[in-house]
Amino acid sequence: MIEVQNIHHVSLAVTDIERAKMFYNEILCLKEINRPNFGFPGAWYEVGDQQLHLIVYPEANTLRGTKELSSKEGHFAFRVKSYDETLRWLKDKGVAVYENPTSKSGFAQIFVADPDGNLIELNTEQ
Repeated sequence: MIEVQNIHHVSLAVTDIERAKMFYNEILCLKEINRPNFGFPGAWYEVGDQQLHLIVYPEANTLRGTKELSSKEGHFAFRVKSYDETLRWLKDKGVAVYENPTSKSGFAQIFVADPDGNLIELNTEQ
């Protein structure tokens, strides 16, 4: 039997590391952490006890090729402290958002896409 303890990290393919780092550093306010030199560009971020890994790989089959926002496509979610503050911050930064404050899931959701179209959910309790 496998006993999963938690998610250690999520890895995302990106095409331009500087553009991606600007989004994850300046828009999502994540803290960048040290990353081993793998011989290809990327960046690691601390997300609570977990991590987010960005890998530059323009040929990846996982790149969506669109920034259309949807709650139905593959995505990962960050829990945020305040729905209203997060929404205001994103709008002030000119980030396109898909708002779902009364989701049947039981938590209020905001969906955004990074510069490569990776979908990210930001949620709070309703």
